[in-house]
Amino acid sequence: MSYQLFKKTIDLGDNRPITIETGKLAKQAHGSVVVRQGDTMLLAAVVAADEAKAGVDFLPLTVEYREKYAAAGRFPGGYFKREARPYDDEILVARLIDRALRPMFPDDFHADIQVVVNLISADKENMSDSLAGLAASAAIAVSDLPFNGPISEVRVARINGQFVLNPTWAQLATADLELMVAGSDDSIVMVEGEMKEVSEDEMIAALEVAHAAIKVQVQAQKELAEQVEKARTKRTYDHEPKDLDLKKLVWDECYQKYYDTAKIPTDKNSRSNSFHEIQEEFEKRYTDEEKEAIRFLLNKYHHDCLKDAMRNMILNEGIRLDGRSTTQIRPIWSEVDYLPGTHGSSVLTRGETQSLTTLTLGTKLDEQMIDSAVMPREDRFLLHYNFPPYSTGEARPIRATSRREIGHGNLALRALKPVIPPRAECPYAIRVVSDILESNGSSSMATVCAGTLALMDGGVQISAPVSGIAMGLITNEDNSKYQILSDILGDEDHLGDMDFKVTGTAKGITACQMDIKIKGLSMDMVKNALEQARQGRLHILGEMLKTLDKPREDYKPHAPRIVSLEIPNDTIGAVIGPGGKVIQEIQKTTSTVITISEVDNKGIVEIASSNKENLEAALRRVKSIVFPPQIEVGEVYEGVVKNIQAFGAFVEILPKQDALLHVSEIDWTRIENVRDVLKEGDRIQVKVIGKDPKNGKYKLSRKVLIPRPETASN
Repeated sequence: MSYQLFKKTIDLGDNRPITIETGKLAKQAHGSVVVRQGDTMLLAAVVAADEAKAGVDFLPLTVEYREKYAAAGRFPGGYFKREARPYDDEILVARLIDRALRPMFPDDFHADIQVVVNLISADKENMSDSLAGLAASAAIAVSDLPFNGPISEVRVARINGQFVLNPTWAQLATADLELMVAGSDDSIVMVEGEMKEVSEDEMIAALEVAHAAIKVQVQAQKELAEQVEKARTKRTYDHEPKDLDLKKLVWDECYQKYYDTAKIPTDKNSRSNSFHEIQEEFEKRYTDEEKEAIRFLLNKYHHDCLKDAMRNMILNEGIRLDGRSTTQIRPIWSEVDYLPGTHGSSVLTRGETQSLTTLTLGTKLDEQMIDSAVMPREDRFLLHYNFPPYSTGEARPIRATSRREIGHGNLALRALKPVIPPRAECPYAIRVVSDILESNGSSSMATVCAGTLALMDGGVQISAPVSGIAMGLITNEDNSKYQILSDILGDEDHLGDMDFKVTGTAKGITACQMDIKIKGLSMDMVKNALEQARQGRLHILGEMLKTLDKPREDYKPHAPRIVSLEIPNDTIGAVIGPGGKVIQEIQKTTSTVITISEVDNKGIVEIASSNKENLEAALRRVKSIVFPPQIEVGEVYEGVVKNIQAFGAFVEILPKQDALLHVSEIDWTRIENVRDVLKEGDRIQVKVIGKDPKNGKYKLSRKVLIPRPETASN
């Protein structure tokens, strides 16, 4: 054997052990591990450049999470049978890993780092995303990279009132609370999840259960790293050029100016210009050549000086850059029914953040098909978030949807999903699109609020309106003094320590997302942030409801109407017809869209149209096929002549039900040739006059519905 294998096993008490091993695969990476639970296996590898690139003063961390279709024994869908760009779920898992790892690297480490996590084997029980953060951290732990971890991630769900760690696919389907939690052995660093209107105390209880499991996984990584020689000696580095004299000069001359300027309430652009003028005034002492030579350090020290001044101003004064108190929410105004051509619309502005949001209702054919390697699915509710450059006054190219846009849209979707009515009450595919027109502070939370209003404007009977708020944090070095900020500005997000987004109804929380930039958060800080967030989002909800306090009673007049019909399973084929002939003909003649699905051994037919008469006509056609009416003796029917014989004509009086109109019953006068009177396709009125007891066939008469000749002459 040409390799040395090191292995650790983690037991969380659920009879589903997790193993971490290193030394067998991807040995040229700076660190690599295989994490396994059941038949689900992840390969994680990390590589970092030896030196930082010139002019880089941040952490250039790239995280990729990819699912191999072969892991589940599947071919990729689509024309090209190979994995292509990551789909949204892969991007979202990569973001979870990134957000947990990023605050754990030293502030002065600026070399390029790439973390790649691949799903290499999958079963239908153990979920890979709840193991991905553990795999990424373990790969770093066994490398020589400087790291203030390890960390780990777990999923905690509440199922039948009990908290379950890393639930199976089947278990998760019944959960009313689901959180992905990342943390170190002493603090929580990242949270994201969705809930069905739970209380703050219930969420805290879930976080405590998750953190207890994280500590076990962190300890296992430490013990594994102790076995690996290169992990015991971390690399040395010097990625930040220094000029301590320049740094002192910047602080001596500019700190108080930044502090005093930060105390003056103003808008985003004016504040930015004022801060920029302080730096420009300082730099007048240098020639252009001198400034160019030290540009990197000038920008860095002024940024850091401004950061310190702003943070200390908030900590000491308890006021913020725009003059608000720490708990104050910016002014909010909103409007609905702004766009007449949509199925629902809203505009919501909170401070300098604005969302224009639309609602579109569609049929089952409009649902999003997700070609996941493990669990392909169809999504009925979609929420898309767009962040154009003009929203922040920038001019830059508009490329493909960014990972940030996908992440923000997913958070808003998770916030609203718990209140979307079930298909039985609302048979539509639902698409909400938020276009951010201005941004200075959480645009994802504006999307949640505007999305609620657009849904209600469109007549979607959501169970309760949802609002959202972004919370910030400013703390000193040892966390002994801190300020929690409600409804943070962009600068407070950039220069602060936390971005904690919480959404919910008046009853409870529906979703959350927490990112931090410091090593971790204590549970007391989380509790205080959640309570302050509760008060803030209830205030925001009250402002929203002044515009529209409940869903409209009906959909817009131009929205498609959908009727749903449950049919016996064995009649689905009859409605579809050979090669789809029957259903296509109904759709063509009635200008409707018809979809058929099978649920619990029953057929569900959905018919959509914006025209009521067409909808009813298609419904009658389907019903006549599935529940054919019975012919009754003595009744008059309008039928279609289908076939002519010498002895009479066969007339279809109900769908696929015909009867004989004998030549003697066509007219009171003698008919020598039936074709002299009738031809195929004629629509005629006939009366059922009897039923042949021998063959069960019905007999028709046309002449009993027309006057006798002698009666006419009188």
